[in-house]
Amino acid sequence: MNSEKLNTAYEIDLIQQIPVVNTILDVICQTTGMGFAAVARVTKDQWLATAVKDDIQFGLVPGGELVLETTICHEIENSHEAVIIDHVSEDSRFAHHHTPAMYGFQSYISIPIILKDGSFYGTLCAIDPQPAKLNSTKVIGMFTLFADLIAVHLNMMNQLAVSETQLTEEKRTSELRDQFIAILGHDLRNPLGAILNSSQLLMRMPLDDRAKRLATIVQDSSYRALGLIENVLDFARGQLGDGIILNREITTDIGKILMEVITELRVIWPERTIITQFELNHAINCDGKRIAQLFSNLLGNALTHGKADKPVRVEATANSNEFRLSIYNAALKITDETIQRLFLPFSHGNSQRDKQGLGLGLYISSEIARAHGASLTVCSTDEQTCFTFLLKQS
Repeated sequence: MNSEKLNTAYEIDLIQQIPVVNTILDVICQTTGMGFAAVARVTKDQWLATAVKDDIQFGLVPGGELVLETTICHEIENSHEAVIIDHVSEDSRFAHHHTPAMYGFQSYISIPIILKDGSFYGTLCAIDPQPAKLNSTKVIGMFTLFADLIAVHLNMMNQLAVSETQLTEEKRTSELRDQFIAILGHDLRNPLGAILNSSQLLMRMPLDDRAKRLATIVQDSSYRALGLIENVLDFARGQLGDGIILNREITTDIGKILMEVITELRVIWPERTIITQFELNHAINCDGKRIAQLFSNLLGNALTHGKADKPVRVEATANSNEFRLSIYNAALKITDETIQRLFLPFSHGNSQRDKQGLGLGLYISSEIARAHGASLTVCSTDEQTCFTFLLKQS
């Protein structure tokens, strides 16, 4: 049972925002000859008048309350059915009912106001100390129409309130998004860049083996952290902003771009073998920085999950028809079930080692491919796994 007390000011203001509500009450009284009409907000434990037309000095004004159990609306709240009484003294059901005796009326009509979601708002009702002819198609139809009209207005206002709340939340989300992207793009990336540069400077100095190992750890961790930040930044832009934006241009330096990525990852994985086979005989139209990011994600993934004693092979071809980039590594076969979700955000593979990352690298790579109008596919067998980026040349 609802025990929360209604906010009187809010409920009155809500009904008074319906421009025709007072006209409705006037028409009811004029049409039926009754002296009192009202819109009542009714819950399981409260009866509140929100709009009133009182020509018989019944004594209620907007905001006035009746003890719920003393009203017939209490029964209507339970049944959601209208109650119409032409003449209380001649009505077998209500001749001895406590409500007419308490409030001194002989005629009564109350129609439930049902909202769009099926919930009960209250009633549109009228009373008079004299009998009245109410139980007719014309009168019942009029009351039902007015009750439905009030419900429509309430539904519209509820929807408007929801929309305003959503707009407020979206504005707040937009502000948080901008702050989040700013933190990732500047406040975190810049200090990490300084740490990375410092570790690289340290490694050029004459250090003993222990200090060199520590500098290497700092450098490798900085590379990984920067990669995570780039992926999270792109994910935030994709989910909350405008998506991955490309700066495409015709480039003949795609081989150089790929080799720069390989050089960076060889620093992190000095013990691993990376074999390259490039046939780049044609310029391609792409965003070189994004291709480097995609390749870094894919090659890093291959180095992480490939067998340590087996090489990773990179093949790249560019001709007048297409640019194809394939990364092969010897690893456990990726199951079909895993492949289905491999390019989803925060998805991980089969091994526990996969769960060390955020699961964004392959998702970001697929988004970069999509932004290029290209494809990113995976083929996995018992011998090897291959990721292939294919960009058709137009």
